[in-house]
Amino acid sequence: MDVILAQDVNKLGKAGEVVKVKDGYARNLLFPNKMAFVATATNLKKIELIKKKKQLNYDKLKNEAEEYAVKINKVSCTISVEVNDLDKLYGSITQVDIAKALETEGVHIDKKDIHLENPIEELGIFEVGVQLHPEVTAKVRLWVTKK
Repeated sequence: MDVILAQDVNKLGKAGEVVKVKDGYARNLLFPNKMAFVATATNLKKIELIKKKKQLNYDKLKNEAEEYAVKINKVSCTISVEVNDLDKLYGSITQVDIAKALETEGVHIDKKDIHLENPIEELGIFEVGVQLHPEVTAKVRLWVTKK
């Protein structure tokens, strides 16, 4: 029996795919749990429309992220920290600190979207990646100075 998956099913396929399964598997598991529906011409047309809408929405979000990335790439923020006699930081600069510094510059970014390979533990100028979209990454210039 050919079915259209309504959601991702482990070891079977992703949502929107047409797969061939045994009748009992479809009737006893997929249909009652609303994980799939019968692959008819009408349902295939509905799936195509849903895919087109998702793609349009995805493209719209990507364009918005690219526009925001242009704005973020121009941002440069400074974090002043306390250091010892050898100019070593007492702590380290993390995603939370960077998010707060960006907040003061008027850029609202979630700390989970800021990518640091390692916490910043020294004075200097750093390029910090900000993931705005799965395909869009912006760079922020970060200045770490002593108080």
